[in-house]
Amino acid sequence: MKRIYFISLVALAFGLGGASVTAELRAQEAKPTGDAGAKTGPPAAGSQPSEKNERAYSGMYTFLKEGEFVQVTVEDTGHVTGFVSRFGDGESDKGAFLDQFFKSGKLEGNQLSFTTEIVHGVLFDFKGTVERGEGKNPGDEAYFLLKGTLTESASDVNKKVTSHSREVVFKMFPQDGAPAAVERK
Repeated sequence: MKRIYFISLVALAFGLGGASVTAELRAQEAKPTGDAGAKTGPPAAGSQPSEKNERAYSGMYTFLKEGEFVQVTVEDTGHVTGFVSRFGDGESDKGAFLDQFFKSGKLEGNQLSFTTEIVHGVLFDFKGTVERGEGKNPGDEAYFLLKGTLTESASDVNKKVTSHSREVVFKMFPQDGAPAAVERK
């Protein structure tokens, strides 16, 4: 009899724990109404965003070509880490996938800058902003955009460095890591 009582208590504990998790997931899915959800973009230039808002900029963004991306991670006090994953363009690395980690990176408000390490004689320097894109909800594709100037510097075998800059817009990839909602009948 004690065994059945114990099993019943364990089952009840798991049942209540499951209800707690379900309630928490529903609370996360709830959409704010009225003015509570009116401000969905990053803070205006010059204002100080909260740490939570800054961390929302963390994620994977498109890069120059299909299949390439830049990973941005906002850490404490505006420190930014990450890397660029791209296809090589040189004779020795044509088509090879290369990872270039950030040598430095920072975020001040919505102003983002980073410089990559040199890999196969190439480095990237980005200076721009994080802005709201056309994505409707957090986690949607292009919810945030990186807009700015990307400078690519390459050195040849004679150590001659050539640089060219271009205006870019990198879109945040959709974030599929959120748990799927369970429909009850």
